[in-house]
Amino acid sequence: MLLLAKPLIRLFAALAVAATIVFLLPATAARAAGPGLVHEEVTFHGGGGLVLHGTVLSNGGSHAPHPGIVLLGGSGPGPREEYRQEAEAFAQAGITTLVYDKRTVQYSTLHRDFGLLTEDALAAVRLLRDRADVNPRQVGIWGFSEGGWIAPLAASRSSDVAYVITVGGSGFSPLRTQAWNLTTHLLHQNVNGSFERTVSGPAAQFVDATGLFPTADHDPVPVLESLRRTPVLALWGQYDNQVPPRESARVFQRALARAGNEHAVIRFVADGAHNGHRTSDGFDRVGGPLFHGKRLGELTPDYVRTMTGWVQAVAAGHAPSSSAAPAPPQAAPSTPVLSRTPYAWLAPALLLLGFATYPLTAVLRKGAAVRPVRRLAGLGLVAVVGAVACPLSVYAFGEAAVEPVVFGRPAGWLVVQLLGIAVVVAACVATAALRRTRRTLDTATWLRLTPAMLAAAGFVPWALWWGVLRP
Repeated sequence: MLLLAKPLIRLFAALAVAATIVFLLPATAARAAGPGLVHEEVTFHGGGGLVLHGTVLSNGGSHAPHPGIVLLGGSGPGPREEYRQEAEAFAQAGITTLVYDKRTVQYSTLHRDFGLLTEDALAAVRLLRDRADVNPRQVGIWGFSEGGWIAPLAASRSSDVAYVITVGGSGFSPLRTQAWNLTTHLLHQNVNGSFERTVSGPAAQFVDATGLFPTADHDPVPVLESLRRTPVLALWGQYDNQVPPRESARVFQRALARAGNEHAVIRFVADGAHNGHRTSDGFDRVGGPLFHGKRLGELTPDYVRTMTGWVQAVAAGHAPSSSAAPAPPQAAPSTPVLSRTPYAWLAPALLLLGFATYPLTAVLRKGAAVRPVRRLAGLGLVAVVGAVACPLSVYAFGEAAVEPVVFGRPAGWLVVQLLGIAVVVAACVATAALRRTRRTLDTATWLRLTPAMLAAAGFVPWALWWGVLRP
């Protein structure tokens, strides 16, 4: 009996420990957060079966089914903590809220799959709809920035989405939006003239032609036009400087009107930045918690009241009728980007090939050397590489890549423009030298010189279009 008792004692002890752990689990899985709020950690399977981690916030009030909302973040890694203020504001208003960490699998700077992000969002909607404390017919999606493309897309693909809120959503393609974003920040840094026009024009076309900018040509208009019965609240900050707010609001309003949507509300957040939080000019954030060492900005009462009041009205069966508030001034107009323009990358590639032929043939020892042409080829190579790299660095690293600014130009761009002038001068000198010595040059030398001279002739119109030879 004693031999049997010892294993039984161990078993009961293990069960006691397990029971203690189970008893304590709710304290970690569902914990109080702020006055009357409860946080519950959840996991669910998104697009492709990827496991996503999130938090459901509720106000711990009545057990009657509440409306629900899923929060979709902007571009980048998008950890849920960045949207804690919105999540708590919705929960405090009696709207059960799910905020989750954006996927980092199959999502990167050079790869975006809006289809996968939409599947993630719809999986989150299903999670809320399956909760006993949520009314399954009253679950909507809130999408910020990049989420402003995903939220309408999710609603267009599933009737499970009862309503849509966008904050800082763009009415244009991601590439056109990014070009405007960079342009606005360049103007803020007192960069103007040809460089700003090159970033929003030829450089944007180059990026699109290379296919390196993910989802560059996604058109949100057909998606918005498919939202015939889904109530939509579209918000922009008064000082939004990352999407063109005035133009985007007009696109949203017209597209939803064409859809026959009678519950599309367009509003602007006073003193709001791109994320709707408090700002003085759009380039700073006033108050609020720190996120990665930077202020997020505090939520303005108007911003919170507009969103929560609208959701409550929709949930009560009284979705506000379509209306549009007057739009504040916009920093600058956006510029259309011509899609898939081969000339954008083919022209600089041919110029580089033409200038590079001269030094390459030197290795093969084909033809005689002509010093003015050698100088032209060297200057041409450096000028073309610099002209392409300078604006593209802004797309890769943001407006920080333009520092320092000299005479309204990034210092690097000023150097490129001086090199452009030097190429033109060197081409004139080389042409004059060849005219004087043309009778003494053999066929092999002409074959060596011709590509560089043709590249020099093509450099001038290209440099004018690219902005190198413009003020």
